[in-house]
Amino acid sequence: MSRIADAFDAAAARGETALVTYLTAGYPTPEETVPLIRAAADAGADVIELGVPFTDPMGDGPVIQESSRVALAHATTIGTVLRLVTRARQDGVEAPIVLMGYYNPFLQYGLAELVKDAAGAGADGFVVPDLPPHMADDLCGHAEPAGLATVFFAAPGSADERIRYTARCSTGFLYCLAAEGVTGERAALDPRLTAFLDRVKAHSRVPLAVGFGISTPAHVRALRGHADGVIVGSALLRRIGAAPDATARIAATRELVAELKEATR
Repeated sequence: MSRIADAFDAAAARGETALVTYLTAGYPTPEETVPLIRAAADAGADVIELGVPFTDPMGDGPVIQESSRVALAHATTIGTVLRLVTRARQDGVEAPIVLMGYYNPFLQYGLAELVKDAAGAGADGFVVPDLPPHMADDLCGHAEPAGLATVFFAAPGSADERIRYTARCSTGFLYCLAAEGVTGERAALDPRLTAFLDRVKAHSRVPLAVGFGISTPAHVRALRGHADGVIVGSALLRRIGAAPDATARIAATRELVAELKEATR
């Protein structure tokens, strides 16, 4: 958790919003994952959210669903993901890496083993979209002693009491949804979003990072002062998917991440 806290603190000290970039492990190939992580970190990503591919990613829109399908076709397992985290650390990536995955594969792996292996690989925490905080005692009970964060979601429709509880259970940061529904690019932010984020701030002791639809530098600029961090996934994966080869995919990642990071300043 200290690496996550340090990343948010450092961004705040520079007067920036922290940039969290989402990549799916194993997409477009397992061999390209570490170079893409490195490219994102080198271009300014403060935190890497690394997706664990799953057959039924119910919180994700078509872009991330397709990236999971491709990764699974390459036989990307949780073990593969952890080995990629290890390789990223060996390659010199210092940015926090948070694993985003669904609960059933984590249960099948074994929570105690998952936390032990994730900590050993150099991961910093977990985002589990289908695990509400009131059902997360087992995961939190293993993760907290190992120093790994557990990140939960606050939604625009949540009552203040629910937001307080979710914020209290979250470590590392609180994931605030920019919109109800699934992940995916959106042309414009909901005009009610900043009011929602300002409401959440009153109940949270951890940084707020907002995702689900954050797609452009203009979105990032609009959220300055309202969120501690922004999370961009589908827009980055779409840019990667449109590039013709591995070299172009690295360049596309660097270009978009640099544009987004500039908008945080």
